[in-house]
Amino acid sequence: MEITYHGHATVAITTKAGHKILIDPFFTGNPLADISADEIEADYILITHGHSDHIGDMVAIAKRCDAMVIAMVEIAEYAANQGVKKTHGMNLGGSFTFPFGRVKLVPAQHSSSLTIDGVPYYMGLAAGLVLTIEEQCIYHAGDTNYFSDMQLIGREHLLDLAFLPIGDNFTMGPEEALLAASVLNAGKVVPIHFNTFPVIEQDAVAFAQKLPTGTGQVLQPGETITLEKS
Repeated sequence: MEITYHGHATVAITTKAGHKILIDPFFTGNPLADISADEIEADYILITHGHSDHIGDMVAIAKRCDAMVIAMVEIAEYAANQGVKKTHGMNLGGSFTFPFGRVKLVPAQHSSSLTIDGVPYYMGLAAGLVLTIEEQCIYHAGDTNYFSDMQLIGREHLLDLAFLPIGDNFTMGPEEALLAASVLNAGKVVPIHFNTFPVIEQDAVAFAQKLPTGTGQVLQPGETITLEKS
């Protein structure tokens, strides 16, 4: 499968079977996005939590592409109320097998709300995503700090790839992300959620260099990697 990073926490996955999966679509207002929301294609949109820098273009893309939104039940209900025709609500600890593979929602320690006309609305608990697609296991941590139960995620799943936030201020910083990587034991670790705004500026290359040799990989917006079993 091909995995493309589009800046911030936005990740697109194209499977060998042709399924297009989009995680946390934030293009509009994202200074690091390499393409616009009108250019991206998706069959499924996965959301980790309800903040605008993760949910921002969800409704517009879902409507244009007739994509299914997969997220916490509150976000799925919000999407449906906004006119999205296909939604699938889930909750922490739950998993479901879709045509492209299996999705499991795992804990993330973060808030989750969406401000509409100046009023914040509760969007359920924040989550991380564990995806099992074409014999590959991918962990997208969403926004979170480091917490000790991450070791359970690493113990239960043989992770081929992990996307971890390193921006600090709103999420864990590089030091905590290194602790997370040490218990997740993923084959590859890609930093996300950094440099989008001044308050989360970080040296991603320095972070990657502190990971075990060969595991850290910094992706530039628009850069694609291929993941497949050897």
